[in-house]
Amino acid sequence: MIQTRAPLMSKEKIYAYLQLTRFDKPVGIELLLWPTLWGVLLAAMGQAQQQGVTASLPSLKIFVIFALGATFMRAAGCAINDFADRKVDGHVTRTKGRPLADGRLSAQEAIAAFLVLVVLSASLLLLLPVAVFYWSLAAVVLAFIYPFMKRYTHLPQVFLAAAFGWAIPMAYVAVQGAPDVWCWLLFLAYMCWTVAYDTQYAMADREDDLKIGVKSTAILFGRYDVVIISVLQTLFLLMMGAVLWHYFAPTSLGITPIFGLALVAMMFAKQNSACASRQPLACFQAFLANIWVGRYVFALIAVACIWTRFNG
Repeated sequence: MIQTRAPLMSKEKIYAYLQLTRFDKPVGIELLLWPTLWGVLLAAMGQAQQQGVTASLPSLKIFVIFALGATFMRAAGCAINDFADRKVDGHVTRTKGRPLADGRLSAQEAIAAFLVLVVLSASLLLLLPVAVFYWSLAAVVLAFIYPFMKRYTHLPQVFLAAAFGWAIPMAYVAVQGAPDVWCWLLFLAYMCWTVAYDTQYAMADREDDLKIGVKSTAILFGRYDVVIISVLQTLFLLMMGAVLWHYFAPTSLGITPIFGLALVAMMFAKQNSACASRQPLACFQAFLANIWVGRYVFALIAVACIWTRFNG
């Protein structure tokens, strides 16, 4: 009789890991991926300006490495987030079906997934200048600690923004050798945007979070939540406008890319109109709409970089 070997992992277990790392719902990956690529593209523009050239595009190698790194680190962040929240996710309507909350995966399996993904990310650093490795250490620390911050501070969204925004200075180190003032302005813009959309996300869970004692900016901001989100989004637009002015005003495009941010302002207005109801589903849908902000700003920057590269 021919014996068939049992599969190493069942389909159910594989799907549980996909849920743990959110590969089944790559919204969060995109929210990290696109800003990382903003940084890669603009760092290449900055390098060109330092060399007295109008514009330059990043190498395909750098582009792919940072795209993969963003994907792996976001997945790692999701795994450690579910480990940190394994005792509270079951009490939240939206998260009670997560694989640690319903017992399909163990805490040890979540930690193992986190470590594997971090190692995969770290292996990419072997292809980059050694300075990027030292900068990456802060990213790993931030990615590990941010899920636990909701126990101690009402500002876990700030730690989340710092953890995932850290890819921007890493991109500048990889391309330019060091971050500059425009890198940090882009980083701060990303921070404002991230705190704004993650507050929308937290607004969807606010009632459950209040019951179980989890802290968030949605709870901290209270009835001023939509107003503060609007302020953060305005700061994002102002800082992004300044960044685009710096890189593209000296080129044939002039300030044209800045006008492209008008569509982002309209996206934000629509999100805040939905959030004004404070209905969980409306707030969650507003959060999801930020995928299009990330995609659009990436397209805006990419087109501007390509145009200036070939048209001066």
